[in-house]
Amino acid sequence: MNNWIKKPVTKAEITPICDKFNVSQILASIFIRRGITTGNDILYYLENDLRFQHSPFMFSNMEDAVERILQAKEEGEKVLIFGDSDVDGITSTAILYEHLKRMEIDVQWRLPLLDDPYGLSMHAVDDFAAQQGTLIITVDCGISNYDEIRHANDLGIDVIVTDHHNPPEELPEAIIIIDPKTSDSGYAFQDISGAAVAYKLVSALRFTESDFYNAEICLFDITEDSENNCYNIDCLKIRNLVKVKELHEKIIPGKTSIYDLKLPYFLQGQLIYVWDSASTKKILSDIFGSGIEFNLNDLRNEVSKVIPALARKTTAQLQQLSLIAKYIENENSVINSLFNLYKTYCQKIIASKTPEQLQDERKDLQLVALAALADIMPMQNENRIFVKNGIASIKTDRPRPGLAELFNKLKINADTVNSTDLSWSVIPSLNAAGRMGKSDLSLQLLISKDPKEREQLANTIFDLNEERKELVAQAIYKIHEPAEKSLQEYEGKLCITVDSDINQGVTGIVASRLMQDFNVPTLAITFSDDICVGSMRSCRGMIATDFLDSFGDFFINHGGHNCAAGFSFHANKLETFISTAKKIVSQITLQSESNIIEVDAELPPEYISPEVFELQDTFEPYGSENSELLFMTSGIKLCDAMVVGKKDPQHLKLTFDTGKFKIPAMFWGQGERLRKDIIVGQKYDILYNMSKNYFNGLVTNQIIIKELISSSK
Repeated sequence: MNNWIKKPVTKAEITPICDKFNVSQILASIFIRRGITTGNDILYYLENDLRFQHSPFMFSNMEDAVERILQAKEEGEKVLIFGDSDVDGITSTAILYEHLKRMEIDVQWRLPLLDDPYGLSMHAVDDFAAQQGTLIITVDCGISNYDEIRHANDLGIDVIVTDHHNPPEELPEAIIIIDPKTSDSGYAFQDISGAAVAYKLVSALRFTESDFYNAEICLFDITEDSENNCYNIDCLKIRNLVKVKELHEKIIPGKTSIYDLKLPYFLQGQLIYVWDSASTKKILSDIFGSGIEFNLNDLRNEVSKVIPALARKTTAQLQQLSLIAKYIENENSVINSLFNLYKTYCQKIIASKTPEQLQDERKDLQLVALAALADIMPMQNENRIFVKNGIASIKTDRPRPGLAELFNKLKINADTVNSTDLSWSVIPSLNAAGRMGKSDLSLQLLISKDPKEREQLANTIFDLNEERKELVAQAIYKIHEPAEKSLQEYEGKLCITVDSDINQGVTGIVASRLMQDFNVPTLAITFSDDICVGSMRSCRGMIATDFLDSFGDFFINHGGHNCAAGFSFHANKLETFISTAKKIVSQITLQSESNIIEVDAELPPEYISPEVFELQDTFEPYGSENSELLFMTSGIKLCDAMVVGKKDPQHLKLTFDTGKFKIPAMFWGQGERLRKDIIVGQKYDILYNMSKNYFNGLVTNQIIIKELISSSK
């Protein structure tokens, strides 16, 4: 237990969080231990509402992308969506393709198949040009396709890149790039999936169908500051529900002339909204005289038609009612309360006029949730909103066509599905088709209108996943020993395995398995037709794309994320690749390993109650950068134990006595310890996660033991 560490947290740290966000002391302490201390971070654990996601028009190029797509519709152009073969690429393609079809655009899709390289290919560009196509939209790829996009330009084809991978130093010459990781993206959160980027583009396209698209308004507020004998003026220009420009000025009555202010120029030609036009006009008249007239519109009258409860509220009361102001410190001003209220008002208007858009959005979010989990996006910020709402849609709206058939084949209960089910069952199945060179099958499953075809595709995809498992098992069996030996060649900092028997589609899985076994960054490489293709999985602080970038212009293509990347190069360069890697490795410093286990909270036995189990709901969905809650309890009595397992009994089913409750527990793979160091009637110190067990329609709380030692208590 010496390495089970609970970081100390003081009452002075806990109390402000409890008071401000109305949470329990134990939840506040967990937030602090996990570094979740700002309102902007806490927001995404306590709130699920979609209005807390970021506006698609925060992307600096989003309006240009929307206008180019609208132009393609108006002029009857042929449009190609080019995606990737993994779950993120398939879901990205499905989201955008279905919406462009709804817009009645002449759209087609294409994915890499069989041995096609990653990303947009010359062949795909040429094929599309032969059809007189004029617009390509890449999804989940494109940011590294410099040559292919230049070739498209030469053929008179415009390219819009929507991607989320790390951008190269020199960006491709696409007419528009939407990637949250580019330096000028303008977007508030970098780490969203490719499907989320496609979803943002679709959200922006949906917004164009409303009366608010490209509408510019200016919110205006004037507040008396009696302490300083002045008035504060706040103005905010808004376009497409995004802040465009702000102005903040002070006016001293009798001293400040209207001509001393920037205000007249800021307001010129603007549609100006204030909360209470009558009182605001009176204040302005008292300050500047009746000779200067402001053309003000009353926002309260408009908003109260949609939200009647606000008809008599003052701006001070609006601030108190503002939910987001509780989380975002700079949102406490009246002008920001008005901004958030205006966004809510517009969203309600749009929802009332186009309810079918909300249904489509919920279906899209099921796919965005899958992509976030599949691409191991950090379960922070709006990714949490995506996954929560995607899973909620699966449960309440039922799985969308395609997913429904796959759920049925995998025997997944939609009523109880969670992020773990999606990560361990659904995502590997959808990925299997792409790994086996048949990514089009998974995409067809998601977009087909024919129930019989979807059922057949679900069966085929299930079989492909079984085949994929066998290929991985065979590859790992063959290469594990030489892969381990390679550690010596790379100073124990890197594992590189090269074998032509590794199926190209499973190099990523093989690299991931070896990385987990050896705890060092790993590259798995295969080759055929004079081309080497590989995947890299990284850990311990090494950024995968930085490592590959250090090879210069060696690759045919390469790219990816911090922890996962892909690459290809000519097979006659293999020896050069190996020798270069051995030189580079001397410059690599990996983060040191630690055997310290940091726990989220220590619970006395009597505190393990049904209420405490609700904590896990706050932190769901779990995933990257948001691991399952880890607790420890000392001196808890084991009152029952048995070995379980259908085919191979090797797991322990335990029951602990908290004094008030009997808590069931599972200890996986530890059956041989029963009656050796695990004895009924004795007390133990336990390290565990909290969980729910679903059986025959019943839901019961249980704990999953990670470690158990005899207690000295």
